[in-house]
Amino acid sequence: MTRIHLGMPAAPGAAPAFPDAAEHSTRDTTLRDNLRHATHTIRAKRAAAVAELADWGELRAAGAAIKDHTLRHLDHYLEQVEAAVTAAGGQVHWAVDAAEANAIVTRLVRETGEREVVKVKSMATQEIGLNEALAAAGITAYETDLAELIVQLGQDLPSHILVPAIHRNRAEIRDIFRTQMSRWGRPAPAGLTDEPAELAEAARLHLREKFLSAKVAVSGANFVVAETGTLVVVESEGNGRMCLTLPETLISVVGIEKVIPSWRDLEVFLQLLPRSSTAERMNPYTSMWTGITDDDGPAAFHLVLLDNGRTDALADQVGRQALRCIRCSACLNVCPVYERAGGHAYGSAYPGPIGAILTPQLRGTVSALDASLPYASSLCGACYEVCPVAIDIPEVLVRLRERVVEGGPVTVRGTRAVIRPARGHAAERAAMRAARWAFEHPRALRAGQRLASRTRALHPRRLPGPGRAWTRSRDLPEVPAESFRDWWQRTRGDRGTA
Repeated sequence: MTRIHLGMPAAPGAAPAFPDAAEHSTRDTTLRDNLRHATHTIRAKRAAAVAELADWGELRAAGAAIKDHTLRHLDHYLEQVEAAVTAAGGQVHWAVDAAEANAIVTRLVRETGEREVVKVKSMATQEIGLNEALAAAGITAYETDLAELIVQLGQDLPSHILVPAIHRNRAEIRDIFRTQMSRWGRPAPAGLTDEPAELAEAARLHLREKFLSAKVAVSGANFVVAETGTLVVVESEGNGRMCLTLPETLISVVGIEKVIPSWRDLEVFLQLLPRSSTAERMNPYTSMWTGITDDDGPAAFHLVLLDNGRTDALADQVGRQALRCIRCSACLNVCPVYERAGGHAYGSAYPGPIGAILTPQLRGTVSALDASLPYASSLCGACYEVCPVAIDIPEVLVRLRERVVEGGPVTVRGTRAVIRPARGHAAERAAMRAARWAFEHPRALRAGQRLASRTRALHPRRLPGPGRAWTRSRDLPEVPAESFRDWWQRTRGDRGTA
């Protein structure tokens, strides 16, 4: 077996660990106000939409069961997808990691002779850094989702799965449009205000030129129906429909976990996804395509099936449930940690609770950032309660914390490996060993409890040394004047001892 040292420092220039990034972002009062307003609004609307369905629990269980079945037989369904797409005139490409996926897409764009592409919002392409890879090859990618456009024009990063610009308010968006639109194409109208209708119209005019001139488009997919090789994109603005139909060449980068067996299964997810994401009964735009059709839509279609750590996650019997995720973002909108820290603190295309379990499985837990993500949670369980496919995020978080602290066998890029415990947790492990010894020796435990009670006035409110980080955001609990054992002995000693 290969041995990997988990506690090695992050590479130079890597994103900071979650606690460090969150310490900075939580001090931004504007950010916190924007996040609080947006997440509370979305969660209230979602709750009302879900409450309309008496069988929501059954739908949720069905979605989880379909995903689990597909993941158990993923090899079969992926081969079925390849055969169906090929039979419909498309081409299928397999990418083991981000570098291979980026190389495939770059080559396909270059073969068209074009140097610009339009994009539908895609988490997979954000995950692999496709825009940056294309830029390095001299190809410009234009985001066409409104929120993604705001992020791109502002030279920013997405901070939410559904609403990438959730951290921006209307005034900030107006200023970005005024100063940056002209650098990318049609400038913002003169006298643009921060009224939503005006901002949307400015974006529509700006993007319309891109849609009408682009020859190549890049998309993701919400689902891939294995029995026919059909890809499905659900969206609310219509930009996806323009990207998927107008260009001559369409390249779709899709994670292998997006496959579902049949159209009957799709019915379940088209009920779960819109209510959990946008609090709508159905999406305004649901686009589906199968290969190519003469004189209708793109003349060339390429499907890039992306692994990039998904097979590693599949090998973990507890962690694999993260691959059920349908990217609805419901978990972000109820998470108290995300609401205060924001999406950028997670250092990944996948912020919030789902990112805290998905990213460390896709990238591993070698870097300081990825090793810290499983701790970016209070384990309150709100994320599990709202997840439309019943991912037990707290269970996976605990599993990943165990991996970080204790190490153990994992699968890395398809190879079984053993991860060594993180050095940074040596003090924690020593404290746990000491506690175990005390619990195994009742007399020593009783003596320690009595000593702690009698010296309670001398106890600090903050721990020194390695314990400083733990008490930075919490007080040490006060030691009671009398231990439970002593209380029991004093009040019920005649009935037996504890």
